[in-house]
Amino acid sequence: MTLRDIAVSNLRRRKAKALFVLAGLFIGVSTVVLLLSLVQAMKQNINHKLEMYGANILILPKTENLSLTYGGLSLGGVSFEMQEIKEAELDNIKNIKNAVNIAAVGPMLLSPITVGDKRILIAGVDFQAFQMLRPWWSVKGALPDEEGALLGADAARILGLTTGNSFKVNNKEIRITGVLETTGSQDDGIIFAPLAMTQELLGKKGRISMAEVAALCTGCPIPEMVQQISDVLPGANVMAIQQVVKGRMETLNQFEKFSYGVSALVLLVGSLMVLVTMMGSVRERTVEIGIFRAMGFRKSHIIQIILLEAAIISGIAGILGYLAGFSGTKLLIPFFAEGHGAMVPFNPVMAAAAFLLAIFVGLGSSAYPAFMASRLDPNEALRAL
Repeated sequence: MTLRDIAVSNLRRRKAKALFVLAGLFIGVSTVVLLLSLVQAMKQNINHKLEMYGANILILPKTENLSLTYGGLSLGGVSFEMQEIKEAELDNIKNIKNAVNIAAVGPMLLSPITVGDKRILIAGVDFQAFQMLRPWWSVKGALPDEEGALLGADAARILGLTTGNSFKVNNKEIRITGVLETTGSQDDGIIFAPLAMTQELLGKKGRISMAEVAALCTGCPIPEMVQQISDVLPGANVMAIQQVVKGRMETLNQFEKFSYGVSALVLLVGSLMVLVTMMGSVRERTVEIGIFRAMGFRKSHIIQIILLEAAIISGIAGILGYLAGFSGTKLLIPFFAEGHGAMVPFNPVMAAAAFLLAIFVGLGSSAYPAFMASRLDPNEALRAL
């Protein structure tokens, strides 16, 4: 009979204690896997949304402006100098170090116009770039080609126009090719038209009011890219749209730290359960261990038997703990992540880590009981018969 056979036989005879040790490690491992998988899935969800949000860098003209705002009440502002950006200068962005991380650059020319008796904002845009900058747009009709216009939902309602109608601006007839579904943003109140047509209409050929840049956030350093774009566009203010993202990421980082703390506490409790249970098991087996020693088993053999038992239970707890934590994450992630961007794929690295963590905790907690068992005097143990 080998040492492994002895260890397996002992586990079968003492099922209650084996299950108690298994439960302690199972709870610890499954909690760790659940919390860390949840954090990882939420981070992936945020990164996915960042790529879908479109523009995350704004290029604005430099201006000397005093904003008259106090206590959240805006009283307007005084603009001393207002410059525009030359559209051709945007080509310089292709030469920055992280140009490969730029998905789209969307120039925009903004100006108020009069349609009928209503004052409304028109935006000349590159619709090809805007399909990446506004991936959430849903259009009733079609996007304009070189001529035509796209109305926001509120603009169409206020002007009383719809697809197929037309309106005049500076004696030019502009046909409406489509109307945006409600977005809940400022896009609802704007008329969108092709950039070249808008520049000609307003007499601002080659000029733009601003530009939006969509950067692939999961693979690029946004602050460095802002600086790189600023270097090639010295006449513009370049800023990152990061306030909301930073807030969510900071909250998630705090939750991640909290998860590590809870995981450590649960593992500590689990290891104490294993330690106490194994110590009790050693005391109950004093006679058995004495017989083994009298038969010629060495101290190292006794230690190996105890640790083999712990390793078998720990391995099972690691496998079951990962499966339970993985399943729990899939059930809980819809409550923590908005939309459908959150996915919980099988993670072989985490599975291996959970297995090794269970083995480490189980063996570490059983080391002292195994050492104590090996030090039992066989003569004293046999006197208990």
